[in-house]
Amino acid sequence: MIPRIDQTSPLQSLYLSFIDRLRASGFSGDLSPDYATRTVLATDNSIYQVLPQGVVYPKNVADIITLTKLSQLREFVGIVLSPRGGGTGTNGQSLTDGLVVDTSKYMNQILEINAEERWVRVQCGVVKDQLNAAIKPYGLFFAPELSTSNRATIGGMINTDASGQGSCRYGKTRDHVLELKTVLLDGSEWTSRAINDDEFAQISARTDRVGQVHKVIDSIQREHADLIDAKFPKLNRCLTGYDLAHIRDEQGNFNLNNILCGSEGTLGFIVEAKINLLQTPKYSALINVNYRDFNAALRDATQLMKAEPTSIETVDSKVLNLAMKDIVWHSVAEFFPEPESGEKIQGINLVEYTAHDEAELNAAVKKFTDLLDADAQNLNNIRISYSTAWGNESVNKIWGMRKKAVGLLGGAAGEARPIPFVEDTAVPPENLADFIMEFRQLLDENNLAYGMFGHVDAGVLHVRPAIDMKDPVQEKLVRVISDRVAELTHKYNGLLWGEHGKGVRSEYAPKFFGELYPQLQRIKAEFDPHNQLNPGKIATPATNMELLKIDGVTTRGQLDRKIPVQVWEGYSEGMHCNGNGLCYNWNPNDAMCPSWKGTRDRVHSPKGRASLMREWLKQMSERDINPLEESKKLKHSSFLFSLPSRISNTIGKRNGEYDFSHEVHNSMMGCLACKSCAGQCPIKVDVPEFRSKFLELYYSRYLRPLKDYFIGGLEFMIPTLARVPWLYNAAMKPKFMQRILANVAGMVDSPLLSGINLQTELNKLGVQWATLENISQLTSEQKSKAVIFVQDAFTSYFETPVVLDSLKILQALGFISLVAPFKPNGKPLQVHGFLKAFAKAADVNATLLNGLASSGIPLVGLDPAMTLAYRGEYLKVLGTHAPKVHLVQEWLIAQKDLLTSKKDSFHAGEYSLLAHCTEKTNAVSSVKDWQLVFAHLGQTLKVIETGCCGMSGTYGHEAANVETSKKIYQLSWSAVVNNPANAGKLTATGYSCRSQTKRVDKVNLPHPLQVLLAQRK
Repeated sequence: MIPRIDQTSPLQSLYLSFIDRLRASGFSGDLSPDYATRTVLATDNSIYQVLPQGVVYPKNVADIITLTKLSQLREFVGIVLSPRGGGTGTNGQSLTDGLVVDTSKYMNQILEINAEERWVRVQCGVVKDQLNAAIKPYGLFFAPELSTSNRATIGGMINTDASGQGSCRYGKTRDHVLELKTVLLDGSEWTSRAINDDEFAQISARTDRVGQVHKVIDSIQREHADLIDAKFPKLNRCLTGYDLAHIRDEQGNFNLNNILCGSEGTLGFIVEAKINLLQTPKYSALINVNYRDFNAALRDATQLMKAEPTSIETVDSKVLNLAMKDIVWHSVAEFFPEPESGEKIQGINLVEYTAHDEAELNAAVKKFTDLLDADAQNLNNIRISYSTAWGNESVNKIWGMRKKAVGLLGGAAGEARPIPFVEDTAVPPENLADFIMEFRQLLDENNLAYGMFGHVDAGVLHVRPAIDMKDPVQEKLVRVISDRVAELTHKYNGLLWGEHGKGVRSEYAPKFFGELYPQLQRIKAEFDPHNQLNPGKIATPATNMELLKIDGVTTRGQLDRKIPVQVWEGYSEGMHCNGNGLCYNWNPNDAMCPSWKGTRDRVHSPKGRASLMREWLKQMSERDINPLEESKKLKHSSFLFSLPSRISNTIGKRNGEYDFSHEVHNSMMGCLACKSCAGQCPIKVDVPEFRSKFLELYYSRYLRPLKDYFIGGLEFMIPTLARVPWLYNAAMKPKFMQRILANVAGMVDSPLLSGINLQTELNKLGVQWATLENISQLTSEQKSKAVIFVQDAFTSYFETPVVLDSLKILQALGFISLVAPFKPNGKPLQVHGFLKAFAKAADVNATLLNGLASSGIPLVGLDPAMTLAYRGEYLKVLGTHAPKVHLVQEWLIAQKDLLTSKKDSFHAGEYSLLAHCTEKTNAVSSVKDWQLVFAHLGQTLKVIETGCCGMSGTYGHEAANVETSKKIYQLSWSAVVNNPANAGKLTATGYSCRSQTKRVDKVNLPHPLQVLLAQRK
């Protein structure tokens, strides 16, 4: 509920009035003044947190014109507007206490591709990787390479003049901009490009804002040409934004784009861009050069640059060690063999070569490696070793690891974590090693740990000191370090901002620009006379207006410190999100995050949910409520005792009583609990874990929906229901019953029981129940071939044939299978916040399974989500009492010799695997295990990269989620399942995945073990 205007402050009233007028003026996009959305967009990837007054999502250029024109009315000239794209800025560029204008939700279309002339026209919200995926079939790519390329928008790249890996060869974003369509603050549209003197004369003769802007900028260039030439450093990463040194290009043409690129939304709304494309190199190789000293790696990079590689990137040991502990290492470990000497690697230079001709690439790499070999003795053995990765696929995997370095640093252990605030300094490459030596000395003097990585070929190194911003004493170091680093960059003829833009660090702009800073103010004043566009960044329009100060903007740490340490640690799986935004991954074939991809609403993302959880805990602490203590009380409280208050609170909720918890609840209920965040997030944000804690407390104050009891209790009821499957199915199958279930219990498309009596079928197969008595009757030889199947409710009772076929194939392979008596796993209880009941169910189940495991026979499970709960949710609740249950393929691959001996018993076949999200993100090697199992049995198994199927346990069966569930399925799975080339060739590991394909496309996908059974001769 939004407070009435008469209950708000004058400032809030102004913005609410503006939003109402926007709606009445025909604005077709979304208008979001709700507290949850504002909270989520109060952060980016910086140390700052600024709560906006509202968020708007324009659908088209007309909406932005409406927005800007309205802002110029006399009563609204106090309105502040700040454009936002992917929100990956490290300096608070898009943070505002005004109105956020998020163009990424709707204005994300690729408008035109001209492959022949090698250019493309896009809306500002198009993501870089989205664009490159679209132009890949033409053999083209958009060059500036960012670590955040899977969520950074083209508009954001233009507004920060972004660059990255390979910039010495490919330049910055500005170097690839041909035209920009910008909506100025008066509502006028202007398409800018390089223009000759005749065109310039015509435009500057105009009397409107466009003409005046051109005249002023031209006069600055003419009047201050010598000063500009002297002031602007001759660096690959020259000053971004208001680039006076490039008002005219090398041909003498006037180019407004060089002022707009890097302007961070302070001059206008860039809505469309025409950008040039480059031909994708067909061949590539990456040489990984290892060093025993990081400083030596930096100094050596200058020497290596003489070999003219495409790019040189450096990574220190801290980043490398973090990568080794992350999911990403699985994909690159083969390219980083341990040195034969056994020495510890303290630094790595990643040296890339690309070419359109294979022979050319081979010659370049050989020349380089010959240089390494020849210099081995001359450099006092500073290099330990090197290895080479060949081919675009391998090289891209390594760059993927390097890209993740930003997030990995944020995931370092402890409360003092490497943070960005001086992380993109640029100095001439020949000065880099000396500069970094003094930089490191500064950090050492202040007892700060740090991580380093960057673009040594461009003289840019990302240095992130580890500071606990919740500690007021440590927070002061941001000022101390920033001021000293600014002095250092001056000393070495460099820049404080070499890559990531200015944002809040614009405070240092007057010092760097010196006598030219008033000219920047003139430009700002022409575009934005009332200082409404992202104020406080880069320049002000008047001398009486101030830039933001690095210690004058609220930081996340200042708000986080209001949460007691005990509570912070109790919810640690959500507290350390640094805003890196990897969960905003554009790629529909990537598992994280399905609810974000299905809604394009940042509230429904791991970053959004972590932000809301931090705010919720802060508000609880401000009311002297300790959620950990409240949770403890629930373990001893009575359901009936709290019923009256829950009924009363629920009535109040229905009558519109506001509670921030409702907004948090709405976000949490959109989570699929697939745990992709827990596996893929570099910070290891685990939404399902803190979601369950929140739901437990939320439903201690409000009534639960009936569906929760149905879902949580199904595992316990199902053995009884399975005795009369005809009765259960008869109640579930009719359409009128489905409608009743949807309306009353909130459940749809409920699966039907298989109707197969497992006991009877096990007797036919000669398979025994896993009891200690039955196990004791096995000989030692039989035990060595035995395995115990751990049942899960969904596969055993709804897909009984999968269980039986799995037992059959294992028998055929010579194994002795036993089936553990069924006990509820309890995962559905945990997912929905029945934590007390889950702990009890887990303890009962673990006692049974641990007793069986004491026999020495391994335990295996079929369904990935249920099986992985034993090493996830169980481990957190039970600790060492958690049973060790393998995924079936993990156990099978350990029997590879036996598998190989059975190869001739199978027909050869080729299949494609659709892996379960939880499996491929939380047990990465297990997907490869399936490929190896198939290979040992003479089969070929290709893994098709897909995102989430949209079912994820019971999520897709909940009426509120059906539409989103099916939309998620359409994003990735639908095209694969309906591709005629895949007919009869697909297999899926997850019960929920198979349920979704059956529900949506009426396609029954077999389990991998069923495929192997069918391939037997």
